[in-house]
Amino acid sequence: MAKKVAGAFKLQLPGGAATMAPPVGPAFGQRGLNGMEFVKQFNAKTQKNAGQVIPAVITFYSDKTFTFELKQPPAAELIKAAIKLEKGSAEPNRNKVGKISMKQVEEIAKQKMQDMNCDTLEAAQKMVIGTANSLGVTLEG
Repeated sequence: MAKKVAGAFKLQLPGGAATMAPPVGPAFGQRGLNGMEFVKQFNAKTQKNAGQVIPAVITFYSDKTFTFELKQPPAAELIKAAIKLEKGSAEPNRNKVGKISMKQVEEIAKQKMQDMNCDTLEAAQKMVIGTANSLGVTLEG
């Protein structure tokens, strides 16, 4: 018999370095779930992605158990990593902070394709370019 789903929530945590500090502790505590068990499992699965922000979708059930699914890092994080940028521009329409090549955009779009709400690679590339623009990063060429 299938378990009854009680709800779901999302968290974005550093790979391999999750702790019970907020946001994990409060998110799990208010639902009566075992947060320490999540931290152990999350850190074990994301050890190879240390330093990257990894989104997780946690589904919890009426018997106080949970499962979680890992997603790809946010496009903004991948863009900043690709061009070695510390942070985006405070005024992206005025101050540009970097340039990204179409090849880098394509690589990021391919990596994020499974998590994006689009059907074609071209649509995914347009979404990555839009994210780059909002960071103050321009497209080369």
